[in-house]
Amino acid sequence: MVGTARRAVSFSTQNGTDQLGEPALTIMRWIVIKGLLSKGLLPLASVLRYSIDLTIRQAELSDAAVVAEFNLRLAEETEGIRLVPNRVAEGVAAILADASKGLYYLAEVDGQVIGQVMITYEWSDWRNGNLWWLQSVYVREDFRRRGIFRALFQHLQKLARSRRDVCGLRLYMHSENVRARNSYQQLGMKPTKYEVFEMEFSEP
Repeated sequence: MVGTARRAVSFSTQNGTDQLGEPALTIMRWIVIKGLLSKGLLPLASVLRYSIDLTIRQAELSDAAVVAEFNLRLAEETEGIRLVPNRVAEGVAAILADASKGLYYLAEVDGQVIGQVMITYEWSDWRNGNLWWLQSVYVREDFRRRGIFRALFQHLQKLARSRRDVCGLRLYMHSENVRARNSYQQLGMKPTKYEVFEMEFSEP
């Protein structure tokens, strides 16, 4: 089980506005920076100083409403499914109240939650350790393609590697979500030979 202590990581960054007040220069810099990032030549923290001040922290019960809202948006945007709000709210609250079920980590800018990821656990007897499953990945639309999920992922990856009981990260995604597939592969995750089967006892 993962501890419930609140963890926060702040990227000490500059204001997103170019110091010279020249939008064109800012755009050109961002293009160059994205190229360097894709080649692994520039740390993420350096990239973020040209865009936003980002904090990553573990979610608390007081975050239940925004997490539930993000989950509703996620289901509708990625799968065209309208979930039952009350059921989602209860499900989120259950995790936030009991870390043995899972944990949410949030990306925050200026006190506003703009992204999230949830981890749940699967014990692997083959590896004698926990696999962390990444779920409920969501970034607010106006903050997408700015390295938010990458920051969340790298935070979890670092946290997982620091624990002797965690043996790997896994996730599943909608088979038609090409953008998500590309993002995960760019982060170093690989498709597996396994497929997911299920037998549902209740509709979402």
